[in-house]
Amino acid sequence: MRVGFFQFAPQFGEVSHNLDKVVETLDRADADLIVLPELFASGYQFVSQQEVITLSELVPNGPTTQRLIDLAKRRRMVIVAGLPERAGAACYNSAVVVGPSGFIGCYRKTHLFFEETLFFAPGDTGFQVWDIGPAKIGVMICFDWYYPEAARTLALKGAEIICHPSNLVLPNCPDSMPVRCLENRVFAVTCNRTGSEARGGKDRLTFIGNSEVVAPRGAILHRAPREQDELCILEIDPADARNKAVTPYNDLLRDRRESLYR
Repeated sequence: MRVGFFQFAPQFGEVSHNLDKVVETLDRADADLIVLPELFASGYQFVSQQEVITLSELVPNGPTTQRLIDLAKRRRMVIVAGLPERAGAACYNSAVVVGPSGFIGCYRKTHLFFEETLFFAPGDTGFQVWDIGPAKIGVMICFDWYYPEAARTLALKGAEIICHPSNLVLPNCPDSMPVRCLENRVFAVTCNRTGSEARGGKDRLTFIGNSEVVAPRGAILHRAPREQDELCILEIDPADARNKAVTPYNDLLRDRRESLYR
């Protein structure tokens, strides 16, 4: 199975431009699964609720999801991509999953970070797993990594690959995801963005790049540079995530003692 990410620097509010860049790049890609950054089409640093409302879209009928569906069908790939979602009066920091057969699902970010708490409603979808054929995938978004329960829940539900759209500004995630993978024996594809945003007089946010693909035993199969665009596609065997044995006597998930964790 060929999996990877496209790390780049979205331009705030330039949805068509950002989509054009993604489509142009992925139209040349040979992959089964590609992860894009969090809020990849809109940009990240909102300065008002009105901006959030203006840039948020319906899922799956909004233009960004529809264009991603067209791309996924044309290239016969699954795409996981972050976008601001509008649902009734609420806006969510969401990620859509689309594939050759069309819309697959949507995840709404559970753990909001920093000023996201001012503009987005906390996610209410819970952690979901989808069977895409070669593998079962789950989604978490950026700051969700800080909560071990997120990756563990996905692993318990059968995820073999965790897709992780991100806009990371804190330095810790790239070195922490190998631990998340090791403690759950799953693959992870973290797709961060690059560049910076300083809007409306706010402090500049600088995104750290370093997107990566990590294997179930914690090995970093590839890590992108901090400041450059990069399309990375690697071949993995999802079956490597199905063996949870640590020794002949220890199984990571079977040996959990839930009654003592309360």
